[in-house]
Amino acid sequence: MTSRGGQGTGAAMPRRLSGRSPKGEQLRSILEDLIGTLRPGDPLPSERELAERYDVARMTVRSEITRLAAEGLVERVQGRGTFVAEPRVAQAAALSSFTEDMRARGLTAGSRVLGQETVPADAVVSRGLEIDPGTPVVRLRRVRTADGDPMALEEAFLDAARFPDLAETSLEGASLFDVLENRFGVRFPTANQRVVAVEIVGEDANLLRVAPGRAGLKFHTILLDESERPLAYAWSLFRGDRYEIRLRQERRT
Repeated sequence: MTSRGGQGTGAAMPRRLSGRSPKGEQLRSILEDLIGTLRPGDPLPSERELAERYDVARMTVRSEITRLAAEGLVERVQGRGTFVAEPRVAQAAALSSFTEDMRARGLTAGSRVLGQETVPADAVVSRGLEIDPGTPVVRLRRVRTADGDPMALEEAFLDAARFPDLAETSLEGASLFDVLENRFGVRFPTANQRVVAVEIVGEDANLLRVAPGRAGLKFHTILLDESERPLAYAWSLFRGDRYEIRLRQERRT
């Protein structure tokens, strides 16, 4: 993360804490207010500066910054300090493509194709697509970007017989949803999806430009056609520091 600098933080912060509530709670509220006045990449005061300014233990300061980091509001950079994090992108409630998600948030979606080929379906893919193991499927593996920054890894599988020539169709920067709808004339009004929390490791961490062990969200999705038949099986690994899920829930009575 690159600091954009140029902004003083003192004016946005009170000089001292009050005695009305626990110091940790007050410090967290002060930092949240400060973050709201800064831009992504701007630095926060150091732990030492905060501890001395508000006469609190360094452990208290570190604990509150850890909370803010867990919530995705700040990012720690080893040896450099703590910086305001890039805002997270929230998943839309409706079924939408990555391109549509990014566009709705004012971001430009892109992709880099890592692999596009026809392969035999393994046990996981054959079960997801409800086809026999070994059936030829098109495998598409891409890095998905938002304003040029890596946001997710994506691997999709589709029955090669149902989508002839898909393996040769250029999908660099394209929306797979658009290709399926406009070129092949299919509709997929529903999808089954599950999400699990994972650590991003190995080559995945390199591709997403995150430190190994960073938190990620892995989506397993099966697109269903109008007859409720599986149309595509895909998994997507999103950076946990840039993506979140928001839900609107209703209590049944």
